Amino acid sequence: MNKPDPMPDPQAIATAWMSQFSDPNQWQSWFRMMPDMDALPGAALLRDAGASIRPDVLETLKNEYIAEFGALWQEFLAGRAPQVKDRRFASEAWTANPVTAFNAAAYLLNAKFLIAMADAVEASPHQKQKIRFAVQQVVDAMSPANFLATNPEAQQKLIETKGESLTKGLANMLADMRRGHISQSDEKAFEVGRNLATTEGHVVYENALFQLLQYKPLTASVHERPLLMVPPCINKFYILDLQPDNSLVRYAVEQGNTVFLVSWRNPDQSLAQTTWDDYVEQGAIEAIRVTQEISRADKLNTLGFCVGGTLLATALAVLAARGQQPAASVTLLTTFLDFSDTGVLSVFVDEPQVQLREQALGRGGLMAGRDLASTFSSLRPNDLVWNYVQSNYLKGNEPPPFDLLYWNADSTNLPGPMFCWYLRHTYLENSLKEPGKLKVAGVPVDLSTIDAPAFVYASREDHIVPWQSAYGSTLLLNPGRRERNRFVLGASGHIAGVINSPAKKKRSYWTNADAGAPADGWLAGATEHPGSWWPEWAAFLAEHGGKDVKAPAKLGNAKYKPIEPAPGRYVKQKAD
Repeated sequence: MNKPDPMPDPQAIATAWMSQFSDPNQWQSWFRMMPDMDALPGAALLRDAGASIRPDVLETLKNEYIAEFGALWQEFLAGRAPQVKDRRFASEAWTANPVTAFNAAAYLLNAKFLIAMADAVEASPHQKQKIRFAVQQVVDAMSPANFLATNPEAQQKLIETKGESLTKGLANMLADMRRGHISQSDEKAFEVGRNLATTEGHVVYENALFQLLQYKPLTASVHERPLLMVPPCINKFYILDLQPDNSLVRYAVEQGNTVFLVSWRNPDQSLAQTTWDDYVEQGAIEAIRVTQEISRADKLNTLGFCVGGTLLATALAVLAARGQQPAASVTLLTTFLDFSDTGVLSVFVDEPQVQLREQALGRGGLMAGRDLASTFSSLRPNDLVWNYVQSNYLKGNEPPPFDLLYWNADSTNLPGPMFCWYLRHTYLENSLKEPGKLKVAGVPVDLSTIDAPAFVYASREDHIVPWQSAYGSTLLLNPGRRERNRFVLGASGHIAGVINSPAKKKRSYWTNADAGAPADGWLAGATEHPGSWWPEWAAFLAEHGGKDVKAPAKLGNAKYKPIEPAPGRYVKQKAD
């Protein structure tokens, strides 16, 4: 077991630094008068933790700052508005007035050098990343765009509306406080089952963990092997079935697939003891078994998205250890199997933090969905937090309807034991990739024993699953037959890259038949294609779907009769 890291909370370090800079004049006076490391805000915390900034580096940063601020000040005195290249300050209200333009430029300069100082701290790579992340959080929070007193757009609207914008903004803020989250979309515009998750089908099986949905065919004939989709249990499945023109579920049905889908239950206290083994055995493996029984197909095309992909791969490895190979193919969308590089999420996972979670939740309890949502929002605070503070509260705007952001706010809980197991054995110790190191459902897990072609998709700007890490799955699956693995890289991020319907004619994707090359080498030799990657995936499914047969006239069978129409009850359950 790793020794607990002795470094104090980096948020405390960041706060100590930033608390001394609430007035812009303090920033300049500190940089001018700073004689050595001891003058650095938070220096005592850094010194006690064994971290430091080399004096020569600090002196260089100070001199560069003074020179750049001096140039900015001279430009302001000459009556010239500085160039501000940041979309937060792009409107004419910021750029037309030399004072507001100067405030924005000074903020960006101060932010630049605080981040440079965080980068200059001498510490372990992990602690350095934590410090930089924490400083970036506070820097983003200190933007003049986030305060009515320093936001000229909000001030202008306040005058134009004779105070009504402020009244509406306060009302919006109070409503969000009651909801427990910042509104990113008009939540009255959507309802699951009415205009989201509307692909026609039925729930054909349910247990305490999930409902299994089967969708009605949209073609006269279908591939004899059905498609089973396992979405993440951290969010709700309908990201795969938003509206008809951007639904991956509907697209798969239109391509002649009989589609089954796992709809995870939103855990309450009755599931507070549920483990990772339960999610594998009673979740993914049970869904595979029931899909086989209903379809009467020995082999299935299978798909896992994000954590759903990790669960699916684990389940298939467990079944392989039991002598079963139910997958005709495996599709993994933005999935970790190798957790060597977890990107910015690693700032939340180290031995002390995992131990705290284990002490609080390891023996039972729930990881609240709102806490998970806050964590993910903190990865992109300007887009997912401060943008809405400015628009909803300072300007009194109502957020527009946006299906993806409505889904993003529809949080789910996680059982504490399952969550803690996942943190320790994957994110912290990266044991899943080691053959036989982990036992799940009573058997050793070896991903290399999964005998099925693999379609691995990643998004190039993914901040949750870095694409190079997703690419690592191609080195773990079919190690002796790499030609069975197909890797596709899409544009955009974790969600927008996946939900990219061909009908939208947006973005692009990259392919390269050399699945054995290192990640950077793969990209260097890849070919870019305009549009959606979905047709590539549909062709892969058809290749492994078996012969075409007449579409089933009824959903379920004599044993598994339809319980209720899709999307079912479980997806409509709200987290506390």
